Amino acid sequence: MVQLTDYLYSGDTVLKILHLFSADLQKSAKKTGNQVDFAHANFLFQMIDMLEHNDFLTSQSQRIREFYKYMAQQYPYLAFTFHGRIKSLIRAEEKYNGYISSFIYEFYQEHGKFPPLSAIKNQVNRFRDLIAYRIVISMPKCHLKPGDDQDEVELHLLYEIANKLPDFLEELGFTPELSDKELPNQSELMDENVRPYYKDYIANAKDVGYKSLHIALYDNMSRFYTEVQLRTKSMDDFAEIGIANHKAYEAAQEKERARRQAVPEGQCVYFDEAYERVVNLQNLDLSKVDVNMFTAASNFLINDGCGLYRGRQILPYEHLSRFQNDEID
Repeated sequence: MVQLTDYLYSGDTVLKILHLFSADLQKSAKKTGNQVDFAHANFLFQMIDMLEHNDFLTSQSQRIREFYKYMAQQYPYLAFTFHGRIKSLIRAEEKYNGYISSFIYEFYQEHGKFPPLSAIKNQVNRFRDLIAYRIVISMPKCHLKPGDDQDEVELHLLYEIANKLPDFLEELGFTPELSDKELPNQSELMDENVRPYYKDYIANAKDVGYKSLHIALYDNMSRFYTEVQLRTKSMDDFAEIGIANHKAYEAAQEKERARRQAVPEGQCVYFDEAYERVVNLQNLDLSKVDVNMFTAASNFLINDGCGLYRGRQILPYEHLSRFQNDEID
């Protein structure tokens, strides 16, 4: 079985690793006839194409920046930050294989049999956040009115901004995509006409306490999907530097172990291989990884300039902060 963890100790660049890994995976798929590995290799080729022909990122980030300028005009007293990132190879691999193992597990639990190959291949086409932007807002206390609750004010503003985002970006060449996940709870702060597009993890906070609004969009100019996440500063701090990050890591490990116990080993090669890849990535000792430019002082203290923590590698190419840089053309 070909897996990413075999390529992380050579000192190669991320792009070279991608080329080697994808080529070997495709060769293996041809030899074994593994159709899921073919789809997997095609996903990696998409990442390569995105990294090698990334001119569209300038156009895309500039169009996203128009919403930043709009917010600066509409909310003069609000502090906010825009982050852009390309999902790391490590994190993308973990998520891609996680889609496979979780889908097969859930299908097996419900039907007592394994899903057809076509359904598995369709599932891995769900990947929408290789490119993502994060909007983080905070209302400075000096701008609160007497009696205002900061968290409540920020929450209302966050939903107000979320309600305006889809139509604004659609005029700039983005098409919002209907959410593929039905969540039970709905916030009255979200407009009915935009609700089908959002994954509302505020009204439906995850078990680890993670809160955010997510919307996937198709960029008709670049022909790539992108995701926009909206959070308050307290939500962002909790997700990125708080206990949610560590809890999510532990919860992911527990979920994978439960899936392995429920699915008979050796009866579904697609599950077995996806499960093994995910577990090996989760157990990766980052201090021993040797990838050009990225080093870890220990398995928990990372020094790479790109926010690599437990496989979550952030590669920022656009960072706009209201009140850190007030020049907006």
